[in-house]
Amino acid sequence: MLHRLNPIRLGYLRRAVDAHWGSDPAGFAPLAGKRALDVGCGAGLLAEPLARLGASVTGIDAAPENIEVAAAHAAGAGLSIDYRAGGIEAVAGETFDLVTSLEVIEHVADPAGFVRGLAGALAPGGLMILSTPNRTPLSRLALITLAEGTGAIPKGTHDWERFLTPEELTVLVDSAGLSVRDVTGLTFSPASGFTLGESTALDYLMTIRRP
Repeated sequence: MLHRLNPIRLGYLRRAVDAHWGSDPAGFAPLAGKRALDVGCGAGLLAEPLARLGASVTGIDAAPENIEVAAAHAAGAGLSIDYRAGGIEAVAGETFDLVTSLEVIEHVADPAGFVRGLAGALAPGGLMILSTPNRTPLSRLALITLAEGTGAIPKGTHDWERFLTPEELTVLVDSAGLSVRDVTGLTFSPASGFTLGESTALDYLMTIRRP
């Protein structure tokens, strides 16, 4: 499912990057000279495209086995990515121009502390991109009843009670001293697959800036 999601998420991220830094939408390396941090990087599904867009990328993940797989895959692809096992403390004292964390916050025990940690890693004038499922009847049906029930994703992957509404996440972002600039819904239909749109009932992406 994440592989099917990734092109849509990358398109959103690329547009946010171009708008934030005024880069050429047709350019190949809009993140050249920028430091990027991907929190909850998994096996590198987002970190590798960020590196190809020119960024100096650091990826962190709480699962050491994910880091091992990510590092091996990046090496095989000829990409230099700084992978570290651990939480946000793995980059304590460092700041990054771009901070991303996609489909991660719904898995953490302390969302407010998590957002504060992300904010602490964001450099002045930096850009942050988050994505997460919304806590709605649709997300319960789609992600838990159907996706987990049919084995499309492993059972127990999600706890619906931990899903955050856009309004709740906005409060956490504001409290961390950051500013939400855009919220765009991520929808799914059997005919067209995953697409971006106005409805945030299933999932959404959020563009955040440091004032």
